[in-house]
Amino acid sequence: MSATTSRQDGPYGYTPEGKDNGVVKSKGKPTLHLREGQEVVPLRARKPEWLKVRAPGGLNYLRLQKLMREQGLHTVCEEAHCPNIGECWESGTATFMILGDVCTRACKYCAVAHGLPSELDTDEPRRVADSAVMMGLEHAVITSVNRDELKDGGASIYAETIRQIRARLPGCSVEVLIPDLKGNEDALRVVVEARPEILAHNVDTVERLMRAVRPGARYWRSISLLGAVKRMNPGQLTKSAIILGMGETEEEIFQTMRDLREAAVDILTLGQYLRPSAHHIPLDRWVTPDEFRRWKEIGERDLGFRHVESGPLVRSSYHAKEQAREIEAGGPGRITEILEADLGDGASIDRAEAETRQVYAAAPVERKLVQLGRL
Repeated sequence: MSATTSRQDGPYGYTPEGKDNGVVKSKGKPTLHLREGQEVVPLRARKPEWLKVRAPGGLNYLRLQKLMREQGLHTVCEEAHCPNIGECWESGTATFMILGDVCTRACKYCAVAHGLPSELDTDEPRRVADSAVMMGLEHAVITSVNRDELKDGGASIYAETIRQIRARLPGCSVEVLIPDLKGNEDALRVVVEARPEILAHNVDTVERLMRAVRPGARYWRSISLLGAVKRMNPGQLTKSAIILGMGETEEEIFQTMRDLREAAVDILTLGQYLRPSAHHIPLDRWVTPDEFRRWKEIGERDLGFRHVESGPLVRSSYHAKEQAREIEAGGPGRITEILEADLGDGASIDRAEAETRQVYAAAPVERKLVQLGRL
């Protein structure tokens, strides 16, 4: 396999300021030099056939769009440019995005706006519940921007939203996709004790890429946050997601899946990275439907996930209603304590992260946990 594409300046071919410096190409069709075992798919201007979806615009889509505007609410479907928005909104499902629409972090692959957030809206849980009633939802999905300036990261608003939906719509199951809450265990407990049917937190990428594409996140904080949920409530269904096509290797994908299983994550979703703009990290490769099917098989057969939703257009809340109805949670895993919590100055966080990485890289999981004082 020969390389016919290369990128310039800074990681992933874009400058630290986010400007894309373009791609240096040889004559002919541009392709990528992929790792052994991965299929070469030309990186062309047009998306592959398997990524083409019908443009949204049906009657139900327009009705839900109007409802969100009237209620002053946001959906991650719109803010994150989800490719499934037409399918999901036409079927009457949507993912509410609470805590405003401005994130305090700036992940390099995410379309959600970042900057100084708006004032906390304590009436938002009621309006979300009202909208769920008007939509006649059977399963409500709640996610949010990061609100690092809040002491609890917005956990209390999550919990109140769950309570309001339960009070107004008793038959509706609730799934929450939470930020890492900076590893604050007290904040996490507030959400867990509200008893959502599914509690999700997305790791999104592999350990090597984490600091570059998610500057405010920590890999082991995300993994261990999910493990801590199982310690607090062993019967809680947990879920995470990995985005493919940002430069990860097959070995790294598999290791991330293994790490999530060590935290007893029940449900995993894998989907294709779709670059929102020229200011985001460049696409590394198109992942084929066959590869996605293979990851589903590996996840369920070899690693023991209760369910793996894997495909080019899959996103975290895709087919969430079916998952909540049909899957039973497993018990706690080997990772049960939160690692790399942001409870001190930046230097101490970096030291803790370095120590954690060193121990986890050097030993099998049992020895890792003993060395970290977790067993």
